[in-house]
Amino acid sequence: MNYLELIQKTAENARNDLGEIRTPQSAEDFRIKYLGRKGKISDLFEKISAVPKEIKSQFGRELNSLKKELEARYEDIIEKFPKSKSTVLGEDLTLPGLKPNIGSKHIVTQTLNEIKEIFKNFGFITAEGPEVESDYYNFSALNFPEDHPARDMQDTFFVSKDLLLRTHTSPVQIRYMEKHPPPIRIIAPGRVFRNEAVSARSHCIFHQVEGLYVDRKVTFAELKGTLFNFAKLFYGSDVSIRFRPSFFPFTEPSAEMDVSCVLCRGKGCRVCKYSGWLEILGCGMVDPNVFKSVDYDPEEFTGYAFGIGIERIAMLKYGIDDIRILFDNDIRFLKQFTRI
Repeated sequence: MNYLELIQKTAENARNDLGEIRTPQSAEDFRIKYLGRKGKISDLFEKISAVPKEIKSQFGRELNSLKKELEARYEDIIEKFPKSKSTVLGEDLTLPGLKPNIGSKHIVTQTLNEIKEIFKNFGFITAEGPEVESDYYNFSALNFPEDHPARDMQDTFFVSKDLLLRTHTSPVQIRYMEKHPPPIRIIAPGRVFRNEAVSARSHCIFHQVEGLYVDRKVTFAELKGTLFNFAKLFYGSDVSIRFRPSFFPFTEPSAEMDVSCVLCRGKGCRVCKYSGWLEILGCGMVDPNVFKSVDYDPEEFTGYAFGIGIERIAMLKYGIDDIRILFDNDIRFLKQFTRI
């Protein structure tokens, strides 16, 4: 069979099939078979390059003519079918409505907002600062010695010699104190960056909330009372709390605060390493050298500071054992924490 006979045979078959169309479905089957992207007409057009030169023009004319004929007859046939409600109105209004998909805030955002609301009720206001910081605000003004390990490239993402991605939100405290005299009571939430290996328990990007309260005669007892009430409100009244001595360059004395494991209720499990306790934050009294860097008189003013890791708080509260899942954006995981 030569190329022109292919057109004639296709035309004959198509005309016979047109006569068999009785329903909208059979019309759609015809369209797909002959006029669709992978239909018989398209197959013939793909053969043009192989058609001998002497009949190529005739082949093209007859194929175009057949295509137009079939399209016109197909349109005439489907026009005769009665219009359904869905065709006339765009949708069938008699069908039950579909429940719309409603978005939700990410679990990290939900946790951060809950923390912010608690401290708002304690009288704290929110302050913010840049994510790209200078060495001075991120380290020097916070009493980090020049040879402190945190300055090492293994811990910090440096943009240049004096610029870096902040490793904590404590620089916001320095910037705020430079512009505001005591008393001040702020929290500084935000994203921070550390040059660490990503694992089930740590990530190179995470979120923190730093807190700072400065006034005359602020005591460690006030710090403990504030954090004690925060933990009770966030985890529930039955949670147990303890403070352990620790060290931070910008606070002295310093401590870490633990809560009884919210999963095993202090009995011991894999998440708390069978100790019954989980660390949730670091805290302490502001070091006098930090006050000196912002021209506060350490003889007149005292204050306390604390830092909370948002992802850690969320993991502990909701029993999540791998921090990486908070960054995967797996909708199956996130839907578990949808709040309407």
